[in-house]
Amino acid sequence: MQTLNAINKDTGRGNFADREFPMTDQDFNFIRTIARSHTGIELGDHKKEMIYSRIVRRIRALDLASFAGYCDYLEQNTETELTPFINAITTNLTAFFREPHHFDFLGRTVLPELRKRHASDRRLRIWSAGCSTGEEPYSIAMTLHQHLGNERWDARILATDLDTNVLNHGRNGIYSRDRMTGMNEDLVRKYFQVQRGRNPDDDKFRAKECIRELIRFNQLNLLEPWPMKGPFDVIFCRNVVIYFSKDTQKILFDRYADILAPGGYLFIGHSESLHGVSRRFESLGRTIYRRTQ
Repeated sequence: MQTLNAINKDTGRGNFADREFPMTDQDFNFIRTIARSHTGIELGDHKKEMIYSRIVRRIRALDLASFAGYCDYLEQNTETELTPFINAITTNLTAFFREPHHFDFLGRTVLPELRKRHASDRRLRIWSAGCSTGEEPYSIAMTLHQHLGNERWDARILATDLDTNVLNHGRNGIYSRDRMTGMNEDLVRKYFQVQRGRNPDDDKFRAKECIRELIRFNQLNLLEPWPMKGPFDVIFCRNVVIYFSKDTQKILFDRYADILAPGGYLFIGHSESLHGVSRRFESLGRTIYRRTQ
């Protein structure tokens, strides 16, 4: 899953000084510095086109005349504008059961092991870090429900993201028909209520209470202090750190190891790796890791 709201791979170029709202290199560097300092996201020069198209929306919404004007506004109103700024520059690419081998491993290997490990306290904690619009934590919740059923377990999923807009979407738990594409129809019938539209393409699907009650959605900046103490049994952090520097990745994965229970599991994105980043995990293959120290 792609969230902490990963940045698109747009590579467009152009003369940004001659456009409707001029953007100089100084403006872009200011935006890049703010993004890095508050989110850890590294914006290369190839992101200029994407940043231009995103920030133009804020410029129009605030009735400003240029990127320089927006940079001044952001600097003077950081407390109120930082959240809209972060929401504007981040993109959330996700789907139910994306990278399905992760959920197969969770259901077939991890959960049976955790059932034995927690036979006495019956406590399970899973963190979806960079949850985007909620498809990942709901996929985890469906997997949990399928394997725990009506048994009495203290099972909780923490779903966090920087973007307040996607968090609200996740809390609502309502998805359009196109978001359900590729999902097993039996799972859709079991875990979602259909809200009929004027035609089938307008149908909405709302997550049922049995999986909604497992998830808590909270805003969190991964680079700032974490209010939760853990330990977590499983952490999903997929397609999030690829836009962080290696130094930032090292710090983040060390913190993940600290908050994971001994032997806990970490799932990362298909294009990510802990090689040269952390020695506190062993690779189980296919971007699945287990904490060893």
